[in-house]
Amino acid sequence: MSPSPSEDAPVSTAGWQWPRIRARPALALFCLFLGIGLVNGLTVCLTILGNGGTVPGLEPFLWEITGALAVWVVLPVAQTAVLNAPGPRVGWARFGVIHVAGFALFTSLHILVMVPLRYPLYRLLGWGEYDYGALAFRIPMEVLKDVIAYSAGATLWSFVNDWRARQAQALRESSLESELRAARLQALTGQLHPHFLFNALNTISAVMYEDLARTDRMLSDLGGLLRASLERQEATWTLAEERAHAERFVALLTARFGERVTVRWDMAPGLDGARVPCFALQALVENAVKHNQDRREALEVRIRAREDGAGWRLEVEDTGRGFAESSPAAGPGVGLTHLERILALLHGGRARLERGRGPEGGARVSLWLPREVTA
Repeated sequence: MSPSPSEDAPVSTAGWQWPRIRARPALALFCLFLGIGLVNGLTVCLTILGNGGTVPGLEPFLWEITGALAVWVVLPVAQTAVLNAPGPRVGWARFGVIHVAGFALFTSLHILVMVPLRYPLYRLLGWGEYDYGALAFRIPMEVLKDVIAYSAGATLWSFVNDWRARQAQALRESSLESELRAARLQALTGQLHPHFLFNALNTISAVMYEDLARTDRMLSDLGGLLRASLERQEATWTLAEERAHAERFVALLTARFGERVTVRWDMAPGLDGARVPCFALQALVENAVKHNQDRREALEVRIRAREDGAGWRLEVEDTGRGFAESSPAAGPGVGLTHLERILALLHGGRARLERGRGPEGGARVSLWLPREVTA
């Protein structure tokens, strides 16, 4: 059966997309092509009569109906080509090779389905033996007709796919706006939850009479965190902006925990312009500290960014208890889940969050982001 513009998302295997065929739209297309075959058959009859000839019974209708329904059968070839090379923006070489190969397969299958079908139908209807005619003329004629059929089908599906992509993007943006409102709220009630804010203020009050310059820096860091949490409207910002925000958070953590918490940065060059979800590092660093704050051992948190295959990786690793051990930290623990939802909305499944174990047994959380999101 043939696919339809209303089918669900295509199936992807090893980077190649295939159309998903649904029964009801395929049946609707079947009726459409059957109607086209009937109209074309009537057109052939009228043409023959207009030239003074004699219509050979219902044969023109069989010719045109089998031709149209054979196109219906092989339409998935055209859609597969469109799914994998929707337009020249994928590269003219890929676009050309896929569509030339797609058309060659389309027209070959069309002829192989249409012509052998006519022989048993002729015998079944008592019309004798079917004669397709001289292949040297018939094959080029079918190829020229298939150029029109393939081009029309590919163009239609290109428009439909673009429309569906815009609809899906609009839905994602609508959902993302809601998620971002929740993210900003979580930045105050979860990531910058009250006890952290109180601890930060207590730390500031403890040093304000001893070190005015340090107090001023801490107040500035706290103000920057609160301002970014309240004012940020976009879903992402650059890695450089994320690091600047996270460094304010780290400065307050260091002021509170002293030598018990150490944060080390290892950022590969050339990634400052990469786009990252807002507050991602803050959430990951806070998770590392929160789930190990009861331990007496010093905690080291390592933040890394590096190229990784077709994308790049942002990683936060600690030397604490890791995911295998239960944490006494209170709260619903939705930070990583929330971040996974943001990644899914931003990148449609192309990005991922991975949980693992560091070399010392601590927790390791990695964000893998596709390369095209870099600036």
